[in-house]
Amino acid sequence: MPRWRWLMAQMTRRLWVRATLIGALGILAAILAAVAERYIPWDMPGSIGADAVDSILSIIASSMLAVTTFSLSIMVSAYGSATNNVTPRATKLLIEDRLTQTVLSTFIGSFLFGIVGLIVLRTGAYGERGRVVLFVVTIAVIALVVISLLRWIDHLTRLGRVGETTDRVEEATRDALEIRLGQPYLGGTPFRGTAEHGLRSSFAVTTERIGYIQHVDMPALARFCEAHDRDMYVNAVPGTFVYPHTPLVWIEDGASKDMGAALDAVKNAFSIGDERSFDQDPRFGLAVMSEIGSRALSPATNDPGTAIDVIGRNTRLLSLWSAGRRDGGDYEPDYPRVHVPPLDTDDLFEDAFMLMARDGAGLIEVQLRIQKALFALARMGDAAFKAAALKQAGLAFDRAQAALVMDADKERLSDLVRRHSEGASPRPLRGSSG
Repeated sequence: MPRWRWLMAQMTRRLWVRATLIGALGILAAILAAVAERYIPWDMPGSIGADAVDSILSIIASSMLAVTTFSLSIMVSAYGSATNNVTPRATKLLIEDRLTQTVLSTFIGSFLFGIVGLIVLRTGAYGERGRVVLFVVTIAVIALVVISLLRWIDHLTRLGRVGETTDRVEEATRDALEIRLGQPYLGGTPFRGTAEHGLRSSFAVTTERIGYIQHVDMPALARFCEAHDRDMYVNAVPGTFVYPHTPLVWIEDGASKDMGAALDAVKNAFSIGDERSFDQDPRFGLAVMSEIGSRALSPATNDPGTAIDVIGRNTRLLSLWSAGRRDGGDYEPDYPRVHVPPLDTDDLFEDAFMLMARDGAGLIEVQLRIQKALFALARMGDAAFKAAALKQAGLAFDRAQAALVMDADKERLSDLVRRHSEGASPRPLRGSSG
């Protein structure tokens, strides 16, 4: 995705953008009702008094201001609840919720429509036909407000809840995984080496900023490669933490003095922010999911059920990654001269399970579910996928053996691991869930 499209996508997720657009539509509707009179050549079937429209607009203006203020307070409370009970990293998805932004923007637009309509009406700009047009538009605005209120009431029953927020994180992670499966190397050519492996004569383009890579403009990098007839090797993929002198890319065969502006364009192709982004970074989504499960296991929350739910969600996400890798077929790069490293399967499994395996080491119900999930994943995918799953299963088992207190729990977990390791068909364990 080009940088300008990514920036545009980030902009459209802001509440103030949608509120500004719908608010401008409300103002425009109130003004056009006065202008429309001169373009209506026929007599309207009926007459609307100024007082009737005035009273309706006054109700809309006063009530929408109160509803908007109340809704904003509910939003802030929901964000605080998600921050305290889920994870602060998930709050961004709630802020970008389209339904919430649309409903609030509708309330603001209706308020502005009422205010501007009252002002224009009391200046006498509306004639007899103009008041009829204004009345019709007002009825349409009322219908829109009622529909928005009904949607908003239904939405409030779920906003900020742990399950709803976890659903949003899972959906964002799934979208990022599907995008990466479609372009496993961001559209570039697979690169599995390092600067010390076959790139000793390369030139490193470094950054002077500190933060996380949020987006890489692959078309811009490809244009540089074509313009200067050089291959490029990306070091900082989305999610990478960079700091001054960190190589963003290596340019094969070095760089010449006339590349100053072009090298600046290469640096600008990397969007660096204070936080990681879900868009091009599937690992971030898995890490946030794991954070939700880890927080649920804290003594203050003590909710192993949520951690078990997150284990199931991460299992679904990684099974999607495994299936996509198997069905990928022949890969044709869109930018053959830009070499990009793949996602490391070990890193995906670590992001998804390490925190919960550590914080739930002393809980037999959590450890049983982790082992079942990891052994199920070990039956999918290629050899690297299986090895990564078994590695995390082994680490989780070692942590559990060190943390579990009762010998019966240790024996129960060992029996489960032994039967799965030997390839025996799993049978239900007495007292275990699922």
